[in-house]
Amino acid sequence: MLSIIILIGAYRYFARLAEKFGKIKWKLGLLGAGIYLGAQIILGVSYGVYLAYTDPDAVNNMNHIGFSAANLVSWLLSLLAVWSVYLFLEQKYIKENLKNPSIEIQKMGKKSKGSQK
Repeated sequence: MLSIIILIGAYRYFARLAEKFGKIKWKLGLLGAGIYLGAQIILGVSYGVYLAYTDPDAVNNMNHIGFSAANLVSWLLSLLAVWSVYLFLEQKYIKENLKNPSIEIQKMGKKSKGSQK
């Protein structure tokens, strides 16, 4: 349940970034959700492989319900991955906006057709 809430939050977090910089909302939203899910899958598989190598019987006796230390750590690391990609994209978009001046600035010095005499 908590993963679904975090997934929705990651989607909305990236969608707000897209809105702020004039990008397509759903694409960046899906990117945020994909980063979260990808990090969860990678961490889950790596933890499963670790358990299989250290204690092969532990894999058969796993409880997938409830909170465990592994779940908490994977949520935190996934959130850290989402946040770091968000900061990276935000800095990238800020640099893009500094390189490309807005249309209003380019039109500032031009006269309109009706005001010429």
